[in-house]
Amino acid sequence: MFYWLFYEHLFAEGSIFSFCRVFRYITFRAAYAAIFSLIICFILTPLIIKWLKRKEICEKVKGEFLQGHLHKEGTPTMGGIIILIYLLLSVLLWARATSPLVVIVLTTTAFGILGFIDDTIKPKKGKGLAIRHKLFGEILIGTAVGLYLYLCPLTANHTIVVFPFIKNASFDLGLFYIPFAVLVITAASNAVNLTDGLDGLAIGSCIFVTIGLILLAYVAGHYKLSEYLKVDFIKGGGEVVVFLAALAGASLGFLWYNSHPAEIFLGDTGSLSLGGAIGTVALVIKQEIPLIIIGGLFVIEAGSCVIQILSFKLFGKRVFAMAPLHHHFEKKGWSESKIVIRFWIIAIIFVLLSLSTLKLR
Repeated sequence: MFYWLFYEHLFAEGSIFSFCRVFRYITFRAAYAAIFSLIICFILTPLIIKWLKRKEICEKVKGEFLQGHLHKEGTPTMGGIIILIYLLLSVLLWARATSPLVVIVLTTTAFGILGFIDDTIKPKKGKGLAIRHKLFGEILIGTAVGLYLYLCPLTANHTIVVFPFIKNASFDLGLFYIPFAVLVITAASNAVNLTDGLDGLAIGSCIFVTIGLILLAYVAGHYKLSEYLKVDFIKGGGEVVVFLAALAGASLGFLWYNSHPAEIFLGDTGSLSLGGAIGTVALVIKQEIPLIIIGGLFVIEAGSCVIQILSFKLFGKRVFAMAPLHHHFEKKGWSESKIVIRFWIIAIIFVLLSLSTLKLR
């Protein structure tokens, strides 16, 4: 909105509105999108927390679960709606509507709605959507994104997947890019969802991943940089930077209230929408394989669950004391804060490692 109002309609060389030139710069709008979503999150989140408490949309801890989590009973959940609302508002104000941005915004919103339905059902029935129903919704959204990216390509190499660590290693998936897109988005959303088990763990990790994606998206949306670093140029991809900056700001503001001891939880509204956003951004800016590295912590968390299930079904033994992995360390006696901070460090290492792939192409 601000780009349209201040730059396209008010800006004119030599006029009193010549200062509006700054709205053409993505870095300027991205910075203020982050600041705006951060400040509004700081100010309004306490009101949302009170509203959720009045509506009794709160966490219910099962008795057989970790004893150390019993104190979390009654903490408001569905906090992801805060991030989603502030994110969309900030994007509406500071971003310019381009095809890449619209795809990401719609996908993030769709995953947020799916999570919202799940969070709304939980307090009433004691459990959320059945796994098959939730998975069906995720696959449906992922299929829509995959079809769009296939039928309305954002780049000439839209079906080609590149492996950055291997020279000239790329594969044209053709029509199979659609199920591949479904896999990326579904895996990302569920991986973040599984990581959301300790105060601040998922949202903090998402902030680091988002910062890494900001740099990758900036390169993809910059013609000269993308050409120099051999990254697919995405026309209008620069606006993805504004989206990610707004997401980082809203997430940072939410972390203020989600840090240990949490005053509010993300809920599926937050974890699914965050994961869906991360997966879709990776597809849009053609960083599907680097996503495995940049989101390495999420891969480890989800992988621990897969290993645990397969090991128990095949051999009748559990590899971990409890899955996902963060609960394993809780069982081993690590404090919640220590686990979260150490996992954040791991997330940062993966982000830095992924950024190094820009020069390994």
